[in-house]
Amino acid sequence: MSEKFTDDLFDLKNDRRLSVYLYRTGFGCWLLYILSGARFMQSMRIYRTDFGVFSFFLMVMALSASMIYDYYHHPIEFAQKKKWLAFSYLVLAGLIYFFILHNDPVALPHFFGPGLF
Repeated sequence: MSEKFTDDLFDLKNDRRLSVYLYRTGFGCWLLYILSGARFMQSMRIYRTDFGVFSFFLMVMALSASMIYDYYHHPIEFAQKKKWLAFSYLVLAGLIYFFILHNDPVALPHFFGPGLF
């Protein structure tokens, strides 16, 4: 039975479940983003930006997965969503650059330890 479940789950052309699971997980990360700003979650505050970027990433991946289904079964919806997908990828690239990659690069000797380089 589990083989059938995974076969259907990754059949993006005929099954929407993976995109629904990605949307739900992205929404959960968005809720963690909101909660991590609360006073009682102060220990999680350092991960707040990560929760927000990961939430947006999961939502874009869910839109991408649902568009594969729409391409085969709902061409009108696909034509409308592809503009939003391109815009979403652009915004996601900007978020990753400014919030994650904008920091100083990690030096290889510091990353692997002093004995390797």
